[in-house]
Amino acid sequence: MKVLILAGGGGTRLFPLSRSCFPKQFLKAESDQSLLAQTIKRFLPMTKAANIVVVTNQSYHHLVKAELAECGASDAHIILEPVGRNTAPAIALAIRYCMDELGADDNEAIFVTPSDHIVRPSKDFVSSVQKAMTEVYKNKIVTFGISPDKPEVGYGYIQAGEPYGSGYKVTSFTEKPNIETAEKYLVSGNYYWNSGMFGFTIGCLMQEIQDYQPDIYNLTINPFSEMLERFAEMPDISFDYAVAEKSARVVTIPLTAYWNDIGSWDAIYEVLDKDGDGNAVRGDCIPIECSNSLMLGRSRLIAGIGLKDILVVETDDVILVAQKGESQKVKELVKELRSRGRREVDENTTMFRPWGSYTILSEGPGYKIKKLAVITGQRLSLQLHYHRSEHWVVIGGTAKVTIGEKVQMVHKNESVFIPPSTMHRLENPGRIMLEIIEVQNGEYLEEDDIVRFDDEYGRG
Repeated sequence: MKVLILAGGGGTRLFPLSRSCFPKQFLKAESDQSLLAQTIKRFLPMTKAANIVVVTNQSYHHLVKAELAECGASDAHIILEPVGRNTAPAIALAIRYCMDELGADDNEAIFVTPSDHIVRPSKDFVSSVQKAMTEVYKNKIVTFGISPDKPEVGYGYIQAGEPYGSGYKVTSFTEKPNIETAEKYLVSGNYYWNSGMFGFTIGCLMQEIQDYQPDIYNLTINPFSEMLERFAEMPDISFDYAVAEKSARVVTIPLTAYWNDIGSWDAIYEVLDKDGDGNAVRGDCIPIECSNSLMLGRSRLIAGIGLKDILVVETDDVILVAQKGESQKVKELVKELRSRGRREVDENTTMFRPWGSYTILSEGPGYKIKKLAVITGQRLSLQLHYHRSEHWVVIGGTAKVTIGEKVQMVHKNESVFIPPSTMHRLENPGRIMLEIIEVQNGEYLEEDDIVRFDDEYGRG
């Protein structure tokens, strides 16, 4: 069995924690592990890491690599989509990779899963996957259905038909119904939430793609390298629309494990532990006479008085306050921020890079102050800036600094100055994290004022 993990989405439904530079799959929502790491570890009892393929995009490559290393799955494979084309093309690309690079044939079982859901306990999930594989080898496309416990307008629904094996034949799919329809589905008893997880053999799926999506099929029969080059020609379509809703081979198996796609702050509230008044509190927060509320703090004290059914989420640069039950509208907020050109949609105050990260501490007209953290053995590109100077102060570790033709070691409590239009590079040759305070001065301080001459990470 090969496992395909879809980790290319840049969703912002959990704004302000989730942003396009650091989407939900990399968040540590309710544990000390990211959702992607939890997803990977769910499959390690069933298959080795070398049978796991993560599909993402270039922007998240270094984040995925870090998560694979963190959970002991460095042997897993990473596919970088040239452009975003939704889940059906992403799955087709990964299948071609499995065939060309991993030696998979038509009888190989494939299990596809999102990277950003909570599923527990693992033993129940493993048991459900084993049941699914029984049907997969009968040339069925298997999906996991989640028994609904409330009318939910944020999920797709699966209508179960006559019994089949350990599940049911699928009669229809419905994408995010209105509240009245969702209430009817809940009462009927034969509708399930669509988990977005699918199992099938390569041969079975290729036949369905040929029948229902010839445009995708005609590209998928090419070698992986050619398919990758022509990926932009793929239609932008989800797997549900492309195949699942059309195929007569789909069966659904009720998932016995707990599942939550944590697609909203209301869902986050559901999975977190509560105090005696029903408050879910994280960070430096003080609730006084508050009930059934979420208070999530990061960098400062949050004090709430008399709050009821309120969601409060704080980051370094944004505070979100919403009524419980209204958090699906966060996507409308993000749309409004994007229309206003607000950089908060796409940037965090802390930005992750292949070499480490930087955090903006302060900024104003003509200056910006950052804290840089450079991982052991990593180095920034050889670069220059036309419009700014930089002053580096080492506050932890040891830096190897190149300025023009000069190379020097800079230790804790020492500093160097880089004039504008001067080629320079920062490296961490030591055994501990290198931490730098960087003070920028100039008329233009944006990140696109970087001219790279040499870069280990393939950035132009």
